[in-house]
Amino acid sequence: MFLPTTPQEVAALKWDALDIILVNGDSYIDTPYSGIAMIGHVLLDAGYRVGVIAQPALDSDADIARLGTPRLFWGISSGAVDSMVANYTATLRKRHSDDFTPGGENNRRPDRAVIAYTNLIKRYFKSSVPIVLGGIEASLRRVTHYDYWSDRLRAPILFDSKADYLIYGMGEKAILELAAALKKGSSPLNIRGLGYLSHAVPAGYLTLPSFEEVTADKMKFIEMFHLFYRNNDPFTAKGLAQQKGDRFYIQNPPQPTLSQSELDHLYSLPFARDLHPYYAAHGNVKALETIRFSIPTHRGCYGECNFCAIAVHEGRTVASRSEESILNEARSFTQEPQFKGIIQDVSGPTANMYALECSKKLNSGACEHKRCLFPEICPLLKLDHSQQTHLLRQLREIPGVKRVFVGSGIRYDMVMADSAHGLEYLKEVTQYHTSGQMKIAPEHTDPMVLRLMGKPPVTSLVNFKKTFDQISRSAGKEQYLTYYLIAAYPGCSDREMKKLKDFASEKLHIAPEQVQVFTPTPSTYASVMYYTEMDPFTKEPLFVEKNLQRKEKQKEILTGPANHRPATHSIHHPAQQKRSTK
Repeated sequence: MFLPTTPQEVAALKWDALDIILVNGDSYIDTPYSGIAMIGHVLLDAGYRVGVIAQPALDSDADIARLGTPRLFWGISSGAVDSMVANYTATLRKRHSDDFTPGGENNRRPDRAVIAYTNLIKRYFKSSVPIVLGGIEASLRRVTHYDYWSDRLRAPILFDSKADYLIYGMGEKAILELAAALKKGSSPLNIRGLGYLSHAVPAGYLTLPSFEEVTADKMKFIEMFHLFYRNNDPFTAKGLAQQKGDRFYIQNPPQPTLSQSELDHLYSLPFARDLHPYYAAHGNVKALETIRFSIPTHRGCYGECNFCAIAVHEGRTVASRSEESILNEARSFTQEPQFKGIIQDVSGPTANMYALECSKKLNSGACEHKRCLFPEICPLLKLDHSQQTHLLRQLREIPGVKRVFVGSGIRYDMVMADSAHGLEYLKEVTQYHTSGQMKIAPEHTDPMVLRLMGKPPVTSLVNFKKTFDQISRSAGKEQYLTYYLIAAYPGCSDREMKKLKDFASEKLHIAPEQVQVFTPTPSTYASVMYYTEMDPFTKEPLFVEKNLQRKEKQKEILTGPANHRPATHSIHHPAQQKRSTK
C-alpha cells in the first residue's frame, strides 16, 4: 500500500492529522529500496500516521504545506544518492537526467537537498515540530567532511541545516525510538544512532579535533577521520563530539545491527512496488525498471573499499535475511500483474556476501585495525558460497519465475578463495543468473593504486576471468565480464592509466567502456586522500590530479576522446548509488 501524499488520501484513511511527514529528494517509489518508503512503512507498522512529500517545489508552499503540520516531527532525506552526486558529474558538469525523477529530467532535486528542505519547512512553519535529517546525504555528512563541490571542509550538517536531530546509518530502530520519545514528551538524547547539537559533551564521549582545528591543519583532519571511522561498530564505538564555535555536534554510538528476524519483518511490510499515482502523472521513473522486481538479500559490506562509504552508513557487518523471507518475496512477485517472470537482481551492496560473516565480528564487533578482505582475506572469515547457490536454485524453482539475475557486483577474490564452494557458485551464476554480462569492479590494476583503494591484487582477477570464460564456453554461452574502472583516483597519474590500458588489452582482452572519473564523496578515506594529498595511513605525500581537463584525459587514455564514445549521464558505480539509504 502507498503512504498518503495528498489531503484526499489522508481523509480517505479517516485521519484528522499526520504524526510524521517524510520529505524526499527522490520521487515517491514505494519499494524497500527507497529509504523513505522503508522508514514510512516501519512507522506505519508501529501505529503512527505517516505521509510523504516527494521533491517539493522550493518557490512556494504548494507542496510542503499540503499535508499540514505533523504532530511529532518532519523527516528529511535527499533520496537514494547524495544530492551533489546526483546533480553533478565528477568533472562538475550538471547532470541532465535523473533516474529517480518522473520524466527523467534532472529538474526537481535541489543542491544540498536536506539543507534546502529544512529551510523550506522553516520558512513556512515558523513554530514547527522538530526536523530530523536522515538518509545517505545526512549520514555521510554528519561530521566535518571534505566537500568536493565547494572544494573545502564543511561542518557537520546539523550546523549548516539548523535541523534538530540527525539519524545516521540504517535508521529503523532509531526512528521508532525517536518517535516514541517525542510522543511521550521525553528526551530523545540518549537514543543510539542519533546526532544533535549541544553546548556540553556527555560523559565518556570522545572529543574529535574541532572544526576550527581540522580546517587549519590537514593532519588534524586525518586524525579526526581515523577516530570517526573507528567508532562505527555497534559493539565497540564510543559516542563522539565535535566542536564548532561554542557548540558541539554530539553523535551517540550506533544502533545494533538488525537481527535476521528483524530484517525479515521489514521486508514483509506491504510495499506497493510502484510509483505513487500522484507523481506518475508527471512521467515514468527509470529506477523503477530495475528495483520493482529486485530482492535485497542482505545489508552491510566488509569490503571497505576506500572510495566507498557503505562501511560508515550500512556498516561493516553483513546482516542477511532468511532464505524463506527471500523466497516469500519472490513468490509475492508472481501475484503482481506487471511481473513478467524476471527477477532483475537478487543481492546486496556486494552480491556474494549473503550469509557470509565472521563469527567473531557477530559476537564482539569488527576489528579496529584489521580489515576482512584487505590486504588479504582474513582466515576467520569462513568463505562458503553454498547457501547462496542453494538460494538461487530455490528461486528458479518458483512457479511463475522464468529468470533470476544477479545484477550487482561480485567480489571475485572471495569466489576464488572459496576452494570448496566458489567454483560451484560461479558456475551457477554464470549459467543461470547472468544476462550476457557479469559485473565486477576491479577499479584499477596498478599495485600502488589498488593499495590506496583497498582493493585486492590482480591475480584473483585474472584467474576469475579465465574461469568465467571457460564456464561460459562449456555452457555454450557468449557472455562477458563488465569491468568498472576508475580514472584520476588519488595516487593515479597518466602513467598508471597507461599501465591499466596495457593490462586491459593484454590480460583482459578488452577496450574498457565502464570508466568513471573519481568523485571524492563525503566520509570516505579516498576523499581524505584527495583533500590532504597524503596517504592517511602512512602520512606520505600523494600525487592527486585536481585539474578537471587532466582528469578527463586520464579517462580518455582508456576510452578514447569523448566525441568517439556514447554519451552517458547516469551514476553507474555501485559505491555511488542505490541500495538501502535511509
